[in-house]
Amino acid sequence: MVAPPDAGSDLLTDASVIERSWQDPERFGVIFDAYFAEIHRYVGRRLDVEVADDIAAETFHVAFRRRKRYDLARDNARPWLYGIATNLIAKHRRTEARRFRALARLGDDGPAGGHEDRVAAQVSAEHERGRLARAVGALSADQRDVLLLVVLADLTYDEVAQALDMPYGTVASRFSRARKKLRKALGGVDPMLDQEGPTDG
Repeated sequence: MVAPPDAGSDLLTDASVIERSWQDPERFGVIFDAYFAEIHRYVGRRLDVEVADDIAAETFHVAFRRRKRYDLARDNARPWLYGIATNLIAKHRRTEARRFRALARLGDDGPAGGHEDRVAAQVSAEHERGRLARAVGALSADQRDVLLLVVLADLTYDEVAQALDMPYGTVASRFSRARKKLRKALGGVDPMLDQEGPTDG
């Protein structure tokens, strides 16, 4: 929650900003300003910087249209926005798969850039970039979504559950299965720095 304070009020939650935008649509700009760059980076790392422009813009367009259905019990809009972005990314699965195949072909000596940099920063097997990209690309779409929301977006399991509208246990299970598959693909090396996964709270 990073909404700035209103004149004469305490710090507003995202939920209160969204609720106020029901009557005053321009207030939704606070949500856009707070989260656009973050959502754009996430999409760019999963797909491509050029595609990120369109998908990030569409994420906020969809959010604006759906703002009256926002669950006001959730003070933080960040998981909601990541959920919308992830659903829009799903329409570009082929692009994402091609990107992972290209990263896998680069191998260990390929130039660093964009998507694999963030993943590499979160894993202990940076020198295995090609194998790691191939393994991430081979995950099911559901497992890849969970893994990348945790690794690239730094969401907790609870936030991923909110973003993807699924039970916490399903998120934990998918993340665990994805991590096991990556470990197997890397010859038994666990690529995740955080051995226990993200914590909530």
